[in-house]
Amino acid sequence: MSHGHAHSHGLVDPSVVRSRAGLRAVTLSLAVLGAAAAVQAVVFAAAAPSVSLLGDLIHNGGDALTAIPLGAAFLLRSHRAEHGAGLAVVLVVFASACVALYETIERFVHPRDVGHLGVLAAAGLVGFAGNAVAARIRTRAGERLHSAALLADGSHARIDALVSLGVVASAALVASGARVADPLIGLAITVAILRISWSSWRMVRAG
Repeated sequence: MSHGHAHSHGLVDPSVVRSRAGLRAVTLSLAVLGAAAAVQAVVFAAAAPSVSLLGDLIHNGGDALTAIPLGAAFLLRSHRAEHGAGLAVVLVVFASACVALYETIERFVHPRDVGHLGVLAAAGLVGFAGNAVAARIRTRAGERLHSAALLADGSHARIDALVSLGVVASAALVASGARVADPLIGLAITVAILRISWSSWRMVRAG
């Protein structure tokens, strides 16, 4: 009886199992990062127009969107498509860095006061938690499935979790009277995103 059960599993195409596991991982990370980005978007629009928060929001939203090409690659069960999805991840991250850089320069030129600093700090913590959970999901799945695309995404999500803490630091420094801290940390977040783009590119190319 147990032998028949084992044999029935042997009839399942490994690519199907791999596809389902990969799709499950990217769907879960999409939900987590999408929720974090949504919370940050509400805070940015309604309470705290912080450029450091905007940078974190843009990046988290971009990371959530990378789940779409990755999910398509796993559905197609194609290593080539999966590699292409990894490149798409890098491009999305790089594009988000460009947007964040533009907004940061704009804030240096036209400074603005940032209010509701407690809410701003909470939004940073939401970004930290979302990225930490997404990194765990994607890295575990990437190691299990030997997926360079998932490993690349999980690697920069781990760093993103720390980057999100920059929003918390920005709130604390602005509260102390250092208004310039917000665009400075926004610039630091932009540099971090660029470094993530480079490391992710190297990882995907090697895979």
